[in-house]
Amino acid sequence: MYIKVECYAGYRGDQEPRVFWLGERRLEVLEIVDRWLGPDYRHFRVTASDGDTYILRHDGREGEWDLAAFQRGP
Repeated sequence: MYIKVECYAGYRGDQEPRVFWLGERRLEVLEIVDRWLGPDYRHFRVTASDGDTYILRHDGREGEWDLAAFQRGP
């Protein structure tokens, strides 16, 4: 599922997701719980403002984001 993501580039220039949209729904990233790099992708496990956990994947070559996984919060 393709998503729209607003990012913040820190002092190192690495982009981190801050806000993302699922359709018309705007979700703030409250915490980046984990992150890891693959050969072509960067993954972020985030807790969003709705209390759910999402894994957002960024394709560095294409510059596109997608939703890789979702887990409902407690």
